[in-house]
Amino acid sequence: MPRKSPLVIGHRGAPGYRPEHSRSSYELALAMGVDAVEPDVVATKDGVLIVRHENEISGTTDVAEHPEFADRKTTKRVDGEALTGWFTEDFTWEELATLRSRERLPEVRASSASFSGSQAILRLIDVLDIVREGSAEYGREIGVVLEIKHATYFASIGLELAPLIERDLRAAGWATGELPLIVESFESTVLAQLKDRGIAASYVYLIEAAGRPFDLFVEHGAKAQTYPQAVTPDGLDHWAGVVDGISVDKRMLLATGSTIVADAHARGLTVFTWTCRPENRFLAAEFRGAGGKGAYGDYEAEWGVIARTGVDGVFVDHPDLGVGFFRD
Repeated sequence: MPRKSPLVIGHRGAPGYRPEHSRSSYELALAMGVDAVEPDVVATKDGVLIVRHENEISGTTDVAEHPEFADRKTTKRVDGEALTGWFTEDFTWEELATLRSRERLPEVRASSASFSGSQAILRLIDVLDIVREGSAEYGREIGVVLEIKHATYFASIGLELAPLIERDLRAAGWATGELPLIVESFESTVLAQLKDRGIAASYVYLIEAAGRPFDLFVEHGAKAQTYPQAVTPDGLDHWAGVVDGISVDKRMLLATGSTIVADAHARGLTVFTWTCRPENRFLAAEFRGAGGKGAYGDYEAEWGVIARTGVDGVFVDHPDLGVGFFRD
């Protein structure tokens, strides 16, 4: 059904106000009127899917304060990048359940940081339950935009994500198309795997402003299509019919003369963008104001540019502001 206004998607819940991926973050997003929420999924050693922005969790949990886990700190290469910290795949779910969530950006979001340490990590199945219950409570259909993180990396260590995701979606009743589900990833390979498994969803290819996807780089090396190439007319010709839509870094839509949305729509692809945030730290330079990184700049002007592209969905960290601005 056509929509005049874009979908407003609570990016990891409502992380402008509560630590991302926490129960209160998701519950607040639902209360503020979002159309959907976006959990990122990674895996534990024992195959439990949890919601974290990354598999390295030192920035979003209190793991460093647990002496019993001190020896788990290590350095790994994830998607070609060296990272040092604690990784979900080195823990069982029972162990991770003892940790508490933390605000990832305390220097920008001091109010949210006041909730650090008060909430446990959630599993994907927990978020699906929260959304189902919220839909019933608020009397409206609320969707899930499931982002799959580091699928090629996890497969390389023996943790294939597609079967784990299928398991949880089917168990929760989210795999048949009766409940609104969008599946997205920066790696198209895992999207194809889930589609082949019969998961009824809209499939969205996430696109960075630069670089190339790790799955295609592993397969094709330097010949792999880059993200910028994917949004050219020729690139979009390739993705039309392979995925249902694309989701691009907002910088690509803010670029002068961008025709990405029109070009994608001409090929039957929907377009989402990430992430609409009001703080100066995240705004394009021309929209920043006084007061430092955590102060709100002229976000409405930036969001207006984005809205006028005709984009189909926006990810927001402050759902009340997003609903208030983007809804017709």
